Amino acid sequence: MYKNIIFDYGQVIISFDPYYMTKVYIKNETVCKELSQIIFDRLYWDRLDDGSITDDEVKEEIIKRVPKEYADAALKVYNNWYHNNPLIPGIKELIGTLKAKGVKLYLISNISIGFAENYMNIQGVSEVLSLFDGLVFSGPLGTVKPNRDIFEHLLNKYSLRPEDCVFIDDSEKNLKGAALIGINTIHFTGDVKKLEEELKK
Repeated sequence: MYKNIIFDYGQVIISFDPYYMTKVYIKNETVCKELSQIIFDRLYWDRLDDGSITDDEVKEEIIKRVPKEYADAALKVYNNWYHNNPLIPGIKELIGTLKAKGVKLYLISNISIGFAENYMNIQGVSEVLSLFDGLVFSGPLGTVKPNRDIFEHLLNKYSLRPEDCVFIDDSEKNLKGAALIGINTIHFTGDVKKLEEELKK
């Protein structure tokens, strides 16, 4: 068992599904698909991740692109997206088990400043993240995975040796970034049972 386990957030702890987050507020399937592509456009979200654009600026851009009659609904989707991310089945239980065994838990996530400021108000998520010994969010730092500086920031902040850590992410690109500085890696494919077995090695 590794001494220090570093988790990604999206698609490892929670499901990040633009269509799902949009359909909570927009029931028409065709409109939902179209608006989800606008609201969650990587044009904005990559910049949210590196802290180079604000929530208000993103909302201004969304309003310019969506049909006027859906503007209010689109803003509701955006303002509440992080309340509509179901936990990956079984991950909460695994994290609880690891914590009970005394394993140190950390998180590195490419995610916005807005999330970093509000995650403790998200029901379910706050309960899980409160189990972690350290959290690193990209937005406030102004740097994202797979850049080595975000991994080095976590190692330095919590006095960790890379060889004592394993990083779990669904993105192979991000895993390569961690591996370059000596952190062990596990590619998460959605199977928590398989992940549990790999962590025992």
